[in-house]
Amino acid sequence: MIVDPVEAFKTHSHIPMPTHSISPVPTVVPSLPEYQTSSETGNRTLWVVFVVMLVASVVFSGMAWNVPMSKRLYHVVTTLITITAALSYFAMAAGDGVSYHHVVERQSHKHVPDTTHDIYRQVYYARYIDWTITTPLLLLDLCLLAGMSGGNILIAIIADIVMILTGLFAAFGTEETPQKWGWYAIACIAYLVVIWQLAVHGRAMAMNKGGKVGNFFAAIGGFTLIIWTVYPIIWGIADGSRNMNVDEEIIAYAVLDILAKPIFGAWLLFTHMSMTETNVELNGFWSQGLGGEGQLRVGDDDEGA
Repeated sequence: MIVDPVEAFKTHSHIPMPTHSISPVPTVVPSLPEYQTSSETGNRTLWVVFVVMLVASVVFSGMAWNVPMSKRLYHVVTTLITITAALSYFAMAAGDGVSYHHVVERQSHKHVPDTTHDIYRQVYYARYIDWTITTPLLLLDLCLLAGMSGGNILIAIIADIVMILTGLFAAFGTEETPQKWGWYAIACIAYLVVIWQLAVHGRAMAMNKGGKVGNFFAAIGGFTLIIWTVYPIIWGIADGSRNMNVDEEIIAYAVLDILAKPIFGAWLLFTHMSMTETNVELNGFWSQGLGGEGQLRVGDDDEGA
């Protein structure tokens, strides 16, 4: 007779047999890199804004031909703004002026070591080059309208450039350290300096030029500051925390850029044409070049020797 040893053990032994199964050993499956890029929707938006900026540049240039050179300062500055923006959007739409920011997200697990997830997000650095040129020009338009002093204009423009460049550093900043949000904080502080110069010094100087100029400066300056305040909010949602995809980021910035440049420019120039108090007339070298008295004549020093 053949006896099953297992059955015999279960029958005669008082030791219970284990009934539970052993849990599987936890494993980690590495994730593939994630690429956050624009689609056809974002690319078409870039081309549309390029056309808008180009048309605005042509319109503003045509308006400049109807006034003498001595009174074209606003026209020249405003046209340079939209021309620069058109070049920037052409570069972005054509696939230039864009790079990738590599982000490593660390993921914690209960029974296995932490894992990482690589994210590569498109950053349009051409946009920051555009802002470094156009936002000081926008400030110059507003400062000239208010009649601000050269010292206050210089402070506002330098603070604006610091704001844009630190925003660029933040866009490529490392997230494992406070570097990224440190640059962002510096950019916000610089923006507060810009607001102070326009809201305090600019408003006071504009009111000194008369009620019409003061009211117009308050309206267009407030419009500009509201739009500019939305820019860092979009940055924080998009490049900062990546809660907005690249297409949504492109569309959001496109709307802001159209409001801040062509719409701002048209409002400024058309109002300037109907409000003589806003005139900034420049003669001398600006409109007439170097006249006979300003030319350098060879031999002057020899005659006095």
